[in-house]
Amino acid sequence: MSARTKFYLDKQNSKWLGVCSGLAEYTGIDAIWLRVGFVMLSFAIFPMNIVAYLLIAWMAPNKPAGLYQGPEEAKFWQGVRSNPSRSTAEVRSKFRDIDRRLADIEMFYTSRNTRLADEIDSLR
Repeated sequence: MSARTKFYLDKQNSKWLGVCSGLAEYTGIDAIWLRVGFVMLSFAIFPMNIVAYLLIAWMAPNKPAGLYQGPEEAKFWQGVRSNPSRSTAEVRSKFRDIDRRLADIEMFYTSRNTRLADEIDSLR
């Protein structure tokens, strides 16, 4: 498993131990909604959710510094975690597009283009 697809505690954006902010980064759900859900869950099953929260905070590693180079990369890896097959299809689609564009460029330069040949000759 890649380091970018694991769950980490996000102490940088945390309110207490970083569990809710880590879950928010992992799932893509806004942290405020996870925190509100945790508080609402506190009314339903009080001791169990606190124990679960503390266990997660104890067992999960802290998020390494510099894990992502920017917000776009963080968003990409979040998509990989949520739906890996869609992410690979998007990457495959981008490579197909690049391949098609390179084939168009190659066709343009290798075809009999007299205007281009004249411009090249004039540069010599």
